[in-house]
Amino acid sequence: MSWDDARARVALRHLFDTAIASTDPRRVLAAHLPPKPTGGRCIVVGGGKSAAVMAAALEDAWPDVPMEGTVVTRYGHAVPTRRIEVIEASHPVPDANSERGAKRLLERVRGLTQHDLVIALISGGASALLAAPAPSLSLDDKQSINRALLASGANIGEMNAVRKHLSAIKGGRLAAAASPARVVTLAISDVPGDDPAVIGSGPTVPDPTTFADARALIARYGISPSPAIAARLREEADETPKPASLPHGSFHLIATPMMALRAAATAALTLGLTPIILGDAQEGEAREVGTVLAGIARSIRRHGEPAAPPAILLSGGETTVTLGSKATGRGGRNTTFLLGLAIALDGAAGTWAIAGDTDGIDGMDDVAGAIMTPDSLARARAKGLDPRGALLAHDSHGFFDAIGDAIRIGPTLTNVNDFRAILIS
Repeated sequence: MSWDDARARVALRHLFDTAIASTDPRRVLAAHLPPKPTGGRCIVVGGGKSAAVMAAALEDAWPDVPMEGTVVTRYGHAVPTRRIEVIEASHPVPDANSERGAKRLLERVRGLTQHDLVIALISGGASALLAAPAPSLSLDDKQSINRALLASGANIGEMNAVRKHLSAIKGGRLAAAASPARVVTLAISDVPGDDPAVIGSGPTVPDPTTFADARALIARYGISPSPAIAARLREEADETPKPASLPHGSFHLIATPMMALRAAATAALTLGLTPIILGDAQEGEAREVGTVLAGIARSIRRHGEPAAPPAILLSGGETTVTLGSKATGRGGRNTTFLLGLAIALDGAAGTWAIAGDTDGIDGMDDVAGAIMTPDSLARARAKGLDPRGALLAHDSHGFFDAIGDAIRIGPTLTNVNDFRAILIS
């Protein structure tokens, strides 16, 4: 069966939806729970874009277990819960509720005993949503460094290495505060490599990074910190908990980017497509990743390598977007990737793509991602748009909005990072 525009669009959207559904906490959380507690208290804490739905899934799985606690999620991501308090806060730049929520979590875990169980529900977004500044810092300090890191081009691991050393809760400090209670962390990974110390800045796991690492990263990206932050990054005596220092904790991944890619690959086979998973940990400048994947798509189309068409290239990870002086528009990693891909393909026939953030929000507004078609550039130019100008202006959302191919789905309540699929017929 031949592939046309309508069929390709339906297929790509189906794969995106399948990837998201495969990592829904309501489907996957219960299988990873520890044995039910038989003595002591059960305290639930958490943070991230999926924290509220994870809490609801835990309540459903353990209806007969007395529990209490607090989780912090992004505005618009709350769901009804019966026993666990939900606080909504700002992302990607923290606000007063981020500070209030983080301090509430620390209050919840203080004064526990070895007979108590703490279940920590951590997902992407927790770094901004749990903003308890170190004692010498203010929320304003945290907000300023967050904005600078987001615009710098630093990857998520680098950003979190800095954040952990400015925080009273990140980098294992939440688990340290809960000692000697047993801490079981259930996490949804949104980071390349699924490193527990990077997911949500690792509030319940040891931190291998140091104050020296954080200072080096600030210098590498040319960030000028406030005097208070510069002073904090010299407080070597208040280092984060290091490996082997939190023996009362365990960590379990319940959903990952690779899980989503494999679900999409299985669905692709049913559509008659040969799936090629390029990896779940791709990083780098979003538009440059688009250029690289355009080359692989061309090879499939022209030479049948690394697979004969019809094929689908699947990839995940977290690219970056470095904002230049001409960045006046609206954009995110995924639409920037697609615009870079479209420019590199330059209207090549028989190639379509979708890219989106699995949490439903790509960047700062309500666009989740977009679809690219062989005639995306032609349709844009017919409307008077300059694709390269849109890329320089960081206006990839505006670009795909103008041609009617931006995707809006609202919060998905999961978060396993970016999903990209390129269909070659």
